[in-house]
Formats: sequence, structure tokens, C-alpha cells
Amino acid sequence: MKDLTIMLFERLGLLLVIAFVLTRTPGFKSLLYREFSWKMSLVHAVVFGIFGIASTVTGILITEQGEIIHTFVILPVDTGQLIVSLSLVAIVIAGLLGGPIVGLGAGLIAGIHLMLLGGVGWLANGLVNPLTGILAGMTARFFSNERVISPLKALFIGVFPPILQMQLLLIMYTNGDAMVGIVDQIGLPLVLSNSIAIAIFTTMIRVVMKEQENEAAIATKQALTIAEEALPFLKKDSNMDVANGLANLLYDRLELAAVSVTNKHEVLAHKGLGDQHHKVGDPIKTPLAFETIETKKMQVAYLKSDIPCEVEKCPLEAAIIIPITEADDVTYLITFYFRKGQHITPVELMLAEGLGQFISNQLNVLTTEKLKAHIRDAELRNLQAQINPHFLFNTLQLIASLFREEPKIARHLTLQLASYMRFNLRLVSKSLVELEKECEHVQAYTAIIQERFKNRLQITMETPEDLSNIYIPPSTIQPLVENAVQHGLKNVVEGAKVKIKISRINGELNVSVQDNGCGFPKHILPLVSHKPLVDNQNGGTGIYNVNQRLIHLIGESARLHIQNLPSGGSEVSFSIPIRIQMGEKQVMG
Repeated sequence: MKDLTIMLFERLGLLLVIAFVLTRTPGFKSLLYREFSWKMSLVHAVVFGIFGIASTVTGILITEQGEIIHTFVILPVDTGQLIVSLSLVAIVIAGLLGGPIVGLGAGLIAGIHLMLLGGVGWLANGLVNPLTGILAGMTARFFSNERVISPLKALFIGVFPPILQMQLLLIMYTNGDAMVGIVDQIGLPLVLSNSIAIAIFTTMIRVVMKEQENEAAIATKQALTIAEEALPFLKKDSNMDVANGLANLLYDRLELAAVSVTNKHEVLAHKGLGDQHHKVGDPIKTPLAFETIETKKMQVAYLKSDIPCEVEKCPLEAAIIIPITEADDVTYLITFYFRKGQHITPVELMLAEGLGQFISNQLNVLTTEKLKAHIRDAELRNLQAQINPHFLFNTLQLIASLFREEPKIARHLTLQLASYMRFNLRLVSKSLVELEKECEHVQAYTAIIQERFKNRLQITMETPEDLSNIYIPPSTIQPLVENAVQHGLKNVVEGAKVKIKISRINGELNVSVQDNGCGFPKHILPLVSHKPLVDNQNGGTGIYNVNQRLIHLIGESARLHIQNLPSGGSEVSFSIPIRIQMGEKQVMG
């Protein structure tokens, strides 16, 4: 008995090596997660059946006299010899992982093989395997809430199949003391080796699952990191810029044969192998890509025939096609290309799925932020478009009085007021206007206000000679001038001055408005552009609105800079990049 136990444990070591290799196969995952399909059940039944056959081949022969024969069991054995093997280990594992169907299938394969080998107890050995498979599968149903049965439970379960085998041998072979002696000799070694082998196998499976969980965590972390790095590219206004940025980033960060980014119609960017014939502008042709667009679900091509290419020797033979959705519509397709289908591992699949979700979420967040910015911009434009009733009333009263004394000036102011009001109406529909129009708006306002405060206020304006093809948020300068007149100069009786200076320096438009008034009170100065000072007599609402629009439309670099001048008065200034392309104007509008 001692020698038999030692020999069985030697054979067990060889089987565990085979089992370890088995746990590393890609299809093993579906068993761990109990993803049932008839095809995979058949495949796993065959695999575990072969594992059972291997256990039989590495078994031991015992004669009716109790003599142990050291040999591999490959050919049919003599009628006086009994095959002692660990085939039940494979069948129990098949049932525990795959359920009754896989257990029965593997048991039939291993059992038929044992029957064909013959020898003493051939019928009992043949029957015990499918019976064990069914019983192990039913046991797995009982523990269905556990992904893998714990090693301690597996150790307990592993005791029963050898006992069932001993019972069948005693029931079917009643030839006296010979079979009793054999059962007495092999019973305890088989129980020990089977139960320990099953416990070790389940431990190995738990290790594999832990590795998969770690790989999933790493893939998720990597997907999140890449998605964060992709954010600057997703903010680009041009689809081509977005696609090129994503393709370069993904190709640099991942070990892929190639990366392609498309919209629903054509290739926008391709990086890696095959770039000589996978060109920008090529229409998408693969049925799998159209299926991805229709289902909005990730598709995997393991065969070259799934991603047909016009170039016969194209090195790209497998792919993962990832949909990037925005507002429940596919905006981009990101395709990971591989040289072989075997290179697509579960880690790549988890990474691809995670990336698709993260990038889609970011795209939706950016869309929401842009929508909020447009709503806020529209609110600010509507607010600025509302003409101050006091200004309008005072201007009309001024024009009425001038028509009696100086009709020429009255007609001029009437035209300036019309220009001023016309520009204000345009505020509602545009986010950017030509600098020439903005200057005309300021000049219309200053003409009216200087006539109103004649001999008391002087406004000068310096501008570049060429104002063409420069765009600026509308009504950006006039509120600053109005604030200088109403609040900065309110206590100046005579000699009030406002200086408007517009200049072009190093690709930027610099605008400043200075006055020689009382300046901003020190306690208000840090708050003026950051919050609307509605109840304050030193201004703040107009300046705050201008500052918010500059930041929302252009960015933090365009925010207002406010300071009190050493010589008295204050200065409000800002700098913005010169927009010389109508395309940028339309995007920002």
C-alpha cells in the first residue's frame, strides 16, 4: 500500500504539470465564469476527456495477486490485471467547472477508453467515470454561488469518487477474496491521491482567477490612464486632429501592430503596419465595422477573412473594433490591429472595452461642458444685448434738444445710435465679430457719450492700421469704456479722459482702457472681475460679464487684468490670440 501511494503521488505530479498548462489556455476562462454554450461545452468535455485518458495512460497495473507493474498503460492489458489511475481527478474537475454536461462528456470519453483497454474491472472502471462526471456536475450546481469551490470542500468531495469505484468493483466482481484484497490494497491510496489532487487543482484555478483579476485591474488602470491622456485630443475642434492624436497616443502606449481611427464613413488616421495601403480618406469596407456601427458594441476579428484587405500580403490578420459613442451615436471607430488572432488575449479585450467606455464617457462630458458654455455664452450675450434704458432715454433726449440748435450733429448722433443698436441686436446670434465692427460699435458709443458730456470728457482711441481678418468676442471693449465713464470718472468735473489702445504684438491682440478717474477702491479691486457687484456703485457687472465671456470663449489666458494706475485712475486690459481664419470663428460661434 505504501509503495502504491508513493507511485500514485509521482504520477500526480506529472498530471498537475499537464493541469497547469491546461489552466493557461485561453478557452479556460469561459469555464471559470460559467459562460455556457454547447460548442464550448463540447470542446471542454473533449479536453477533460483527453486529460482523463492521459491520467489512465500514466496509471499503474496491479495483478490479482497484488503485484504492482511499473509501466505506462497504452495497449490493452491482460485479463488478470487491474488498471489503477487518477482519471477520476480530471472527471471531477470537469463536472465542478463545467456542470453535468461537461462532466458526463469527459466521463464517457475516459470511461470508453478504460473499457477498450480491458483487464479486471473494465466495466466498473468504465461506468464510474460518467457517473462521477454527472455527480460532480450536480455538486457544482449546489455550490453555484461560488465561482470556484474552495480547496477544503474539493478535498472532501474528492473522497467519494474512489469510494464509488471500490463499491462498483465489489458489486460487479464477486470472485471471492481476490477482489477484496485488491480493493483493500488500492482503496486508501486512491482516496488520498484523488482528494489531494482535486484540492491542488482547485487551488491552481483560484490562482489563475486571481491572476485574471489582477490583469483586469491593470488593464482598467491602463485604460483610465490612456483615456486621461486622450482628453486634450478630444477637445480638438477638428475630427482629423482628434483622430491623429488618438492614433499616435494608442500606438505609442500599447504594443499593437497598428491603430486606425475612422468615422462612420472613412479612415481619419492610421498608425503602424500597413500604412502604405491603409490611407487617410479610404472608405471603410469591412462588414464587421458596419456591424459595430449598427450594434454600438465592440467586435473582434480573429481571422483575416473577417477584415478583408485589397493587399493580399497585408500583415494585419486580426483586429478589435471599438465604437466611440457620443449622445448614443457612434462618432469614431478605433481599431486595434494584430499580426495574428492568437495575439488577442483577454487582457487586450478588457483593455479595449474599458478604453471604449472611458473615451465615450469623456466625449459625452466634453459635449455637455460645451453645451453649458454655449448656454452661458448665450445668456451673457442676451444680457449685454439689452440696451440700458437710461442711456437710451438720455441719448434720445440729447438728440431731440440738438435738432433745435444743431441739426447736423443731431443727425450724426442718430446714425451713431442706430449703429449702436444694430450691433447690440447682432450680439444674440454671434460669438465672434470682426474687430472693425467692434471698433465701430465703440466709436458709436463714444461719439454719443462725448456729445453728452461735451467740454468735460475726452475719449481717444488708438488702433492698428489693418483691422481686417481679426475676430473678437462682440461688445468686449464698449462695456469697459462705459464702466470707465460711469464709475471711474463720476467725480471728475472737468478734464476727464479715457484712452482706448488696441495693438497687435507677437500674434496677440492687446486691448487696454485707461481713465484718469478715482480708480477702484482697494477692497473691491480683487473682486471686480470674479463676481458681479450688482449692488456696488463702483461697477462690476459689465466687467464681470466681459471677463466670463473671454474665459469661456478663449480661455484663462484671456481674462481681464485690472489695476489702479500710480498717477491716478485705473486700467482694464486683456490679450487674446488673433483669429485670422473664418473656420475658427464658426467653431467658436
